[in-house]
Amino acid sequence: MNSFNVENVTFGGGNLTFILGPCVVESSQHALFMAQEIKDICNAVGVEFVYKSSFDKANRSSIESFRGGGLDFGLEVLAQVKAEIGVPVITDVHETWQVERTAEVADMLQIPAFLCRQTDLLVASAKSGKAVNVKKGQFLAPWDAKNIVEKLQQAGSEKILLTERGASFGYNNLVVDFKSFPIMRDFGVPVVFDVTHSLQLPGGLGKATDGLGKYIESFARAGVACGVDAVFMEVHDNPSKAPSDGPNQLPLNRLEKLLTKLKAIHELVNEK
Repeated sequence: MNSFNVENVTFGGGNLTFILGPCVVESSQHALFMAQEIKDICNAVGVEFVYKSSFDKANRSSIESFRGGGLDFGLEVLAQVKAEIGVPVITDVHETWQVERTAEVADMLQIPAFLCRQTDLLVASAKSGKAVNVKKGQFLAPWDAKNIVEKLQQAGSEKILLTERGASFGYNNLVVDFKSFPIMRDFGVPVVFDVTHSLQLPGGLGKATDGLGKYIESFARAGVACGVDAVFMEVHDNPSKAPSDGPNQLPLNRLEKLLTKLKAIHELVNEK
């Protein structure tokens, strides 16, 4: 199993690492508040994390859906989070022209699930020299994700994560095949479980995505027991007021208790 560092955070090598933050960059004040709160909680529990937030949500249910403040605004806020809170950051890229600009700020680049087979985007991200986290598409079998790894490796990337975020199951529903975790770990890269997006009900509200946030703790515990290397969860201080993906974000006030349990499960599973 390949392991690597992103700033002071380690992925793989027997660690349980976290990617946490609100779905989208809402404001500098909110981002700084969330990053500091999450950092304090992670320090108290004794786990490492990378702060996540998107500058643009390009894949929305409706033309009316909130997308975010855009590239310039989002990167400015994420740079502020890095400088003032002192945590590494990850954000999505959707097109090749965004990669170079984003890599100037982000410590990790994330490829959204519906773009996981976009060869030019993968190659550009790999050539940036940054760690790359690719979300396995809802349409993709876990064994087919090996092609993603090979594309990135051939383009020079040595810091690769694969993320499970559920597979389409009929209409407006997702299901997680827990076999995905050992299958993808056999490719030699750390595997992430995106708990909160796995609980989406895509398009479930007609012009917006619904979600089943009440099951976040159950899913997270199951994934860690299955042996994932990292857990991705979108976290918000007030999900009911979140402009994007509110129904499946974890309320901030539930984070510390959950991280404590996940750390204990990981230690139990990895006892020698």
